[in-house]
Amino acid sequence: MVETLTVAVLGAPRVGKTAIIRQFLYHDFTERYSPTECRYTYRPSVIFNGNMYDMKVMDVPYLTAFPANSAQEWSDLKSRGLRNTDAYVLVYDICSPESFEYVKMIRQQIQENRTSGANEAPIIVVGNKRDQQRQRFMSRRALSVLVKKSWKCGYMECSAKYNWHVMLLFKELLCSALARGCKNNHSTMRLQGALQRNRCSLM
Repeated sequence: MVETLTVAVLGAPRVGKTAIIRQFLYHDFTERYSPTECRYTYRPSVIFNGNMYDMKVMDVPYLTAFPANSAQEWSDLKSRGLRNTDAYVLVYDICSPESFEYVKMIRQQIQENRTSGANEAPIIVVGNKRDQQRQRFMSRRALSVLVKKSWKCGYMECSAKYNWHVMLLFKELLCSALARGCKNNHSTMRLQGALQRNRCSLM
């Protein structure tokens, strides 16, 4: 039976959440900004180190807060299933300190409000728009130390626009979620078969 890994991608508006996902799946990027107003779910299959996995990648619209309990989680279509997701990708814009503060808040709320008894889920903080390096609000090293040492989360930077480190991000994500301690230079991953995108619908 193929294992399914559920990943939630969260972040403030305009940080490039959807752009990162679309580069990973379709090698596609558009300069035109279209806000994510409803949750999209992408269902790629990947072969990782010789094993096949089905992924459920949720592109989550902006949330004012992470759901604190089951009632909040299931009363809003955007939040459904978030408290027992297998892994989280928290995206911020390296030029926007406000987007980093949002990630800081959401990370804290995830750790406080995940479903009790659920396995610990890896969190990777991702600084997008590395192509705008000269406008960044803090050095990569300082942010990396803060996230890894204080928050105990993974940290990466990427450029969705130029598809830089996007595949590496999902390799790291799978390594963390599968907890097999693989190393980047020895791990291999490729997308398998047709990709499906399911838009959320009202029921």
